[in-house]
Amino acid sequence: MRYLSDEWISAVAYEIETDPAVTAAAAGHTVAITQVVTDTPFGDVTYHLVCATGRARFGAGTIPSDVTFRQTYDTAVAIARGELNAAESFITGKVQFAGNHEKVIAAQEFFAALDAVFVRVRTRTTFD
Repeated sequence: MRYLSDEWISAVAYEIETDPAVTAAAAGHTVAITQVVTDTPFGDVTYHLVCATGRARFGAGTIPSDVTFRQTYDTAVAIARGELNAAESFITGKVQFAGNHEKVIAAQEFFAALDAVFVRVRTRTTFD
């Protein structure tokens, strides 16, 4: 499946919603994130991640968010492939961040659990 396609978004959503470690980490955290990736082969792509009431959901489109991340397709691909560290990309300005950064910091346990999901999906993803 192609990175950022509808199929990819559906695969990530399924993995997040069925992963026991993500479900366990979602307990006690509340955060909503919108990601905007510009200049993709599909045009600009927006997707969201919500962690609330002990449940995590992922899908296409924007939602009212605590935080919005914005980056180019090249940056998003490098992060998704593991070639660029996400934290470094914030420091260097490759990823723009708007919103309540404290919400993201408070939910680090939840985001750490998501890493395994994205690694699994990466093995089935093409980036061309």
